[in-house]
Amino acid sequence: MNVEGTSGPYQGVDTHALAVAVFKDEKADDGFLKDLDAASGGVVKSAIDSEEFKGKEGETAYLHLPPGGLKAQRLLLIGAGDKAEYDAARVSELGGTAARFLRSKSVKSVAVVPRLEGDPELIAARVVEGAIMGLFEIDKYRTSDKEQKVIDRLIVVVDGADKDALNRGVKRGQIVGESVNFTRDMANEPGAYLTPTNMAERAQEIASEFNLSIDVLDEERMQKEGMGSLLSVSRGSDEPAKLIILKYTPAKPSNDNGKLLALVGKGITFDSGGISLKPGENMELMKYDMTGGATVLGAMRAIAQLKPPIPVLGVAPCSENLPSGKATKPGDIVRAMTGKTIEVINTDAEGRLVLADAIAYAKKLGATSIIDMATLTGAVSIALGDVHAAVLGTDQELIDEIIAAGKEVGEKFWQLPLDKEYSKQIKSDIADIKNVGGRKAGTITAAAFLKEFADGVAWAHLDIAGTAWGDEAKPYRAKGPTGIAVRTLINLVDRASRSE
Repeated sequence: MNVEGTSGPYQGVDTHALAVAVFKDEKADDGFLKDLDAASGGVVKSAIDSEEFKGKEGETAYLHLPPGGLKAQRLLLIGAGDKAEYDAARVSELGGTAARFLRSKSVKSVAVVPRLEGDPELIAARVVEGAIMGLFEIDKYRTSDKEQKVIDRLIVVVDGADKDALNRGVKRGQIVGESVNFTRDMANEPGAYLTPTNMAERAQEIASEFNLSIDVLDEERMQKEGMGSLLSVSRGSDEPAKLIILKYTPAKPSNDNGKLLALVGKGITFDSGGISLKPGENMELMKYDMTGGATVLGAMRAIAQLKPPIPVLGVAPCSENLPSGKATKPGDIVRAMTGKTIEVINTDAEGRLVLADAIAYAKKLGATSIIDMATLTGAVSIALGDVHAAVLGTDQELIDEIIAAGKEVGEKFWQLPLDKEYSKQIKSDIADIKNVGGRKAGTITAAAFLKEFADGVAWAHLDIAGTAWGDEAKPYRAKGPTGIAVRTLINLVDRASRSE
């Protein structure tokens, strides 16, 4: 899809369909809508007065236009909800809704009028990223009933905006949207097609295309590093584990203060639960248990192209978790890279085992702050549903930055407590710690386990298990993998760059 921005008036944009934001209960009697109604031959006022369209968030009205006033042949009104709540994050949803709806009508060219005041670069970026994300589908392996329709051209219309700012925004939005979809595509891949080795190959492709440095540790090197925690998970599989290391180094760093942000993501390419076997129902969804690792790869893909002035490290520990005669058994003791011993109570609590060694290795590589992300616990879905992802950690400033960065892009994170009392639940009778702390506060005790390996750095943990997969389609997004946290992490790096 070709994307572009224009600062000219919407009336003169030559496009098949014009998509326009309309606020809740907005009338066509004055202001912008009065002008749009006059240009459209009265169809806007007719739709609003008939109460067929009220401007509620996500609501749509598709109107055929008479010749004359607008160059566009069709008009799509998109409900933007309350004007007071309309922001750049909502604009992204508007772009996704426009793209999905108009593709279904076989529209080839679309112009979007977001009607948000503010930075035109930011507005253009949000429209484009939303539209690209909106066009993602999970039908990759269908041979029939497959989405074949495409949109060839997308235009963002911000009247009177600086053209250079629009162009920068359009380019950024395309990079971000495509990187989110890269993560979503990986999360949708069956376990047979995305093994740890396949993930490492995709990381290599990113590194080669976008000039990132890369190192992939095989099991022999992990053994030499003492990563017994990570390797205990891969023991039951014929597929070897991989530890992927990507690094972005700016050509012109803003300063050399020794700071290094590391993004660490769980890459369990299929999770059967191991010896602690999961129930068969819905086990097919455990192909997306590598979403944390895919999030790291997607974020690094975008960061490499956006070229911030600060270095960023990406770490993805990748493994399958399967039962076999070689698999780790409940009751086994494993030793992590730090030397800490772990009693494995439940082999289905494997994500924290691979993250423990990955966090320790990120520290060895010089990370001064670490954000890890994982589809880690079912408990987070019980606590927060599919609305918020959980954030926990030891550095309040970092946690606040994650929440703020997420809010700006429309991704919600809710902080859960991590008081020292929770660590008592993971105290083992026969080892230093155990990998589960019982039924109470499961999301928190999982984070308490990871905290044992994050000492000495600013650290935050994102549990995205409840938000990484959408069971239902939304007007702006297909069902399936959501790409949660990719945009937040990109925005976090951007915010950190501005503060340097």
